[in-house]
Amino acid sequence: MDAFDESNVHAQAIRKAMEESRIPLGEVWMRYFSFTGTAGEYEIDAYLNGSLELPAYERDLLAHAVNELINELPPRRKAPYSDDETNASAERERSQEDSASEDRP
Repeated sequence: MDAFDESNVHAQAIRKAMEESRIPLGEVWMRYFSFTGTAGEYEIDAYLNGSLELPAYERDLLAHAVNELINELPPRRKAPYSDDETNASAERERSQEDSASEDRP
């Protein structure tokens, strides 16, 4: 794999992470630029679409910007396991009983 192919694979991975996280290019570029990135927004777009190659340092700044933005997203809901739901129900019942006993004189 030559340097251009390696760069293109990296760009595809960054683009996929952005798409899955629904992070727009403008936000990525602003974060990248704040890290002293030197490419413009159009250049970043061209890189992500395989039309332009960026030096490794700029690619890493871009990846870092995307990763930071992903880390700032709210965590996604996870599916509970069956024993989690049972434990959650028991905890709710205990909490309701505690509240009721506090309300009594």
